[in-house]
Amino acid sequence: MTVAHGGHAPAAALLPLAAVALVLVAYLAAALREQRHGSRGWSAWRTAGFSAGAVLLMVALAPPVAAFAHEDFRGHMLQHLLLGMYAPLGLVLGAPVTLALRATSGRGGHRLGRLLNRPLVHALTHPVTALALNAGGLYVLYATPLYRATTADPLLHELVHLHFLVSGCVFAWVVAGPDPAPRRPSVPFRLVVLGVAVAAHATLAQLLYAGLLPVAAPAEQVRGGAELMYYGGDLAEILLALALMATWRPRRVAADPARAA
Repeated sequence: MTVAHGGHAPAAALLPLAAVALVLVAYLAAALREQRHGSRGWSAWRTAGFSAGAVLLMVALAPPVAAFAHEDFRGHMLQHLLLGMYAPLGLVLGAPVTLALRATSGRGGHRLGRLLNRPLVHALTHPVTALALNAGGLYVLYATPLYRATTADPLLHELVHLHFLVSGCVFAWVVAGPDPAPRRPSVPFRLVVLGVAVAAHATLAQLLYAGLLPVAAPAEQVRGGAELMYYGGDLAEILLALALMATWRPRRVAADPARAA
């Protein structure tokens, strides 16, 4: 018995790859222009991070991994790790919002700034909300009939992929992203949220490994997928924690009480 997701037409399967490639080209063009003509330049590390994220995203969507995901639950889990954890981390570390703000002048920049300051964006980008969308989405997928439904409905399958990519990007952004985030909580608070995410992913992996969730796949494949989630998720979260610590700038207390006041 194998896991079988709905089939995809060859042309339709290439559309997401083409979209990611276009986004990467646009980012590289903006980064190059900022490096050449911008007053502050642009970090090569950010360009490398975004490029790595885009490449991982294309690997997840390319036929070898996509075909493996359609046939085997272990491939499905590998694809979701790439889509929901590793690719978002690289994309977020590339600071695309900062680059867009620098590259966009006039009304475009003001519109983007106003969008980031909307109350709905504040709510969606709170670490607790991002955690609920990211880890909560995994529980909904595997603890309900949703996973079985995605194996029969290609559109639903792609919508789940989109959810994990977007929620993974939002979670990485609010926890450790170099881009400005509205009303971002303190680093200790974000570390606590990240710790809860680690525990949630580990618990879900253990439930999968024990066969306690209604996943329609052979037991051997489910156990292999659970191991991928457990160890692969741990590594991604360690990398996210390192990114958070690398950007942490503790506040210094002034020696002069008058200056501190």
